[in-house]
Amino acid sequence: MKLSNIKDQKGFTLVELLIVIAIIAILAAIVYVALDPGTRFADARDARRAADIVGILHAAKIDQVDNGGDYETNIEALTADEIYMIGTGAAGECDDNNAYCDTNPTSEDHCVDISSLVTEGYLGEVPISPNGDGTWDADLTGYTITVVNGKTLRVRSCESENRGEISSVR
Repeated sequence: MKLSNIKDQKGFTLVELLIVIAIIAILAAIVYVALDPGTRFADARDARRAADIVGILHAAKIDQVDNGGDYETNIEALTADEIYMIGTGAAGECDDNNAYCDTNPTSEDHCVDISSLVTEGYLGEVPISPNGDGTWDADLTGYTITVVNGKTLRVRSCESENRGEISSVR
């Protein structure tokens, strides 16, 4: 038996392998930057906020129609053109997350509980904004509501990550 000479063996050199690995790493970095998952997640949270706003407005308007033109009791009691945080928060804490809001509640006592829209079947649950910079819960949902000109509602998301204020009016 004759042993073959190392020079006669075929294969890749270490330099060739390193070049291929470097090219693959560069391509992976380019793809990662192009897809930018952080921005995609922020866009998804903003889309969820926009859908929640439409759901709140839709539920409030259907309730208004079913009640002969009057809004749900807590919404009906709001002072016109003042901004209220939607949630079950106690008076004095309604503006605790103002640092994260595009539009702040008018005062620390401006919270409104719309959970009756859930018990009456107009909403599956009171939406809670996805956590971005702020942390939201049932007390402070991350959504605000304003009665404009007596009968028009404006609902806003406190937080918006990749665009301007997220709001809708009906």
